[in-house]
Amino acid sequence: MDLKVSLPKINQYTFTFRKSEPSKNNILEKSPQQDTFEMSVGYFNDLHGQTNNMLRILSGLKGDLKFSGGDNGIGDEKNKAVNNAVIKFMNLAGINGSALGNHELDTKQNDFVDTVSKFNGNYFAVNLKQDLSEEDDHAELNNALKRSAVVEVNGEKVGVVGATPIDLLARVTHPSYHRDCYVEDLDDTIEEIQKEIDALKEQGVNKIFLLSHMGLDTDKIAAQKLDGVDVIIGGHTHELIKDIKEGENLLYSKSGEPVIITEAGKNGNYFGKLNLTFDKDGVIVRAQNNLGKTSLFDKNMINQYIINEILGAPEEVGYIKEVVAPPSSLIEENAHANFMCDAMKYELDTDIAVWNNSGTRSYFKPGVIDTRDIKDIAPFEDRISVADVSEKKLVDYFKHAIENTYRSQGNKPGLLAVSGMNYTVDPKAGKLVGMNFVDNDGNEHKIDVENPREDKSYKVVMDSFMMFDGADLDVLSPKEECVNYPFNKDFLACEYIKHLDEPVVINQTGRIKFV
Repeated sequence: MDLKVSLPKINQYTFTFRKSEPSKNNILEKSPQQDTFEMSVGYFNDLHGQTNNMLRILSGLKGDLKFSGGDNGIGDEKNKAVNNAVIKFMNLAGINGSALGNHELDTKQNDFVDTVSKFNGNYFAVNLKQDLSEEDDHAELNNALKRSAVVEVNGEKVGVVGATPIDLLARVTHPSYHRDCYVEDLDDTIEEIQKEIDALKEQGVNKIFLLSHMGLDTDKIAAQKLDGVDVIIGGHTHELIKDIKEGENLLYSKSGEPVIITEAGKNGNYFGKLNLTFDKDGVIVRAQNNLGKTSLFDKNMINQYIINEILGAPEEVGYIKEVVAPPSSLIEENAHANFMCDAMKYELDTDIAVWNNSGTRSYFKPGVIDTRDIKDIAPFEDRISVADVSEKKLVDYFKHAIENTYRSQGNKPGLLAVSGMNYTVDPKAGKLVGMNFVDNDGNEHKIDVENPREDKSYKVVMDSFMMFDGADLDVLSPKEECVNYPFNKDFLACEYIKHLDEPVVINQTGRIKFV
């Protein structure tokens, strides 16, 4: 049944323009004038193909318009079924438009165009440019994208513009798929957005939304440099922005008009509803921003049947008895990812297993667990690879991954989840300072990280993205030197849980130590 659940009103505050003291209703206001116009917007961002959360969002997402800040799907052409399910979800939810995120272009251009052609709404990006070549598997992307559009809400015109991340081509899984593309820098992107806003104004549109996958810091800059944008539906940096706070997500445009920024975290764990009142000149005079926690909503069972038609019905594989909380950042140990490493190591009988923390998109929950739940934890279809790796290569791999993690925005790729080893990090220096191999009897064997051996090797299992494709990681072993399997981590985790044949406890910690 399609459950009608009201979005909870939580953490409510009231704000008056250009004053910072809160009162009690999560409402931004100045004296509303006559001839006002009220509307609401439902939104989410960085869904990352989370099918279970999609079904819960369907039960709660409300609004006169519904928008996404981008990164709805995930993965390359191996994830085509999931990406098709995402488009089906967006159509069922009545999504009017989305920013173009980097994960939308993880796949080949023709696959992207084919997938989004099924979307009833529009994807937006003013700043993606393409010099078409004669290479195969390239398509005219801008034919599948809009720069701007006008939609009607209760007789009023509303404008929509969109922008893709400035670092798009550094974030896609396969940069080689898009060698004929480039993204304009921030100044030129703001100029392109302003052109579209000015064109919308000439059509008599004075209520304008920017769908942005550029990240919160960039959105703040854009809000203050643009003139005419009212709301930025954001994404990319996975910020969880509650309420309306001046200086944080309430800023002022070039002409001094208020601009509200939204962002609802990541992986569809939250979604929002923004209530707006505009005056006769299209200036926001009142606003309320509510976030709903997706887990509080029941799955839409009718639409689950539709999604199952695309992905197949999930299979129950076991029971989770107890879990520890998932980490809140990529620089914490992740017991859920460690358990997945245990599954890879055990099922393929290797010495060591490693997984990229930032690839962990969900977590285990107590109760019956099925294949769909585990797929949400590891949604990328990066097939499993096994290789004999020298101690020196392994140590260097961890050194570079840790250094990159502590100096990058968002701490990507994150501290690596492991099985069959442990390691020690100096978080202040952002360096690896110790490492031990742990044999099957639980005995620790120290590895000298300053002088690792080249004549000592370990049998290591990873996914292919980490082993030889990763944009954020070194190549640990070339593809031709690996044993490559035709399945992903989720398959091995399902088999592992079945073989355990008892209620599962997720508490695999102590593998990362900090000094």
